[in-house]
Amino acid sequence: MIPILFGVTIITFILFNVVIDDPAVLLAGKSASPERLQQIRAELGTDQPLYVQYLTSVKQIFTFDFGRSWSSKQSVSETILAGLSPSLTLTVPAFIISILLSICLALGTAYFRGTAVDKFATVMALALMSISSLVYIMVFQYTFAFNLGVFPISGWDQSWTDRWQYVQLPWMIWIVLSLGPNLLVYRTAILDEYFQDYVRTARAKGLAEGVVLFKHVLKNALIPIITIVVVQMPFLITGSLLLEAFFGIPGLGGLLYQAINNSDFPVIRAMVVIGTLLYMTFNLLADLAYAVVNPRVRLS
Repeated sequence: MIPILFGVTIITFILFNVVIDDPAVLLAGKSASPERLQQIRAELGTDQPLYVQYLTSVKQIFTFDFGRSWSSKQSVSETILAGLSPSLTLTVPAFIISILLSICLALGTAYFRGTAVDKFATVMALALMSISSLVYIMVFQYTFAFNLGVFPISGWDQSWTDRWQYVQLPWMIWIVLSLGPNLLVYRTAILDEYFQDYVRTARAKGLAEGVVLFKHVLKNALIPIITIVVVQMPFLITGSLLLEAFFGIPGLGGLLYQAINNSDFPVIRAMVVIGTLLYMTFNLLADLAYAVVNPRVRLS
């Protein structure tokens, strides 16, 4: 993780401090006076040598102080912390439901492998994956919010008791979007274990098929499942960009969407760094979890 983190700091510094145009010109405009441009460069620290700017960017990562937003003039760190609660409200329940539902369906298709039930589930999963997420968002909003009026079209309430009505429809879309790829991957992982020697031995001992499936097959199939789940977990914190943008949820995904539209590079850089740190951390946790769920894996 240490060399990866070092490489990420180098890449992000090059992208946001070297490659992009002069931030002072972006903020003040090309018609600004040289004195005004120099003042902005001094405020941003871009008038310093590159090695000083790099050390400053590294310090910002470890102190979680990413300066101020160019568009809102607010602290980037405070803005990110404010968007964390709406993002987790949207992503965590939908993520847990989609994982549990996908595992149950994968176990069912593996149990009925080769039958019409298995083939129908596989075709439906491929069909769900083939449709763009934008289509799901527009169809669900038009059908359930605009026509039927079951859910609000968009909006948000900071109150813990009133915010849930605004995330139920995004939950449904998240689950539908996740169901297709999760079902295919989990089904493949379970079937890979289904025909191993230990499964035949368990059946020969007279164990019921349900016991074999849940107690033996599922436990050994958890390694690829954990890999997929852990790779997705950083998005729980960084939020869902499209869902938050279309449903007006002030989470981190919507924050990143606005930052891209406004060319707000301090916010974009902070989100890139935080996403990278989360991705590395959860991958480390996945490696540790392998040894917990599967006795054949040992840490050394």
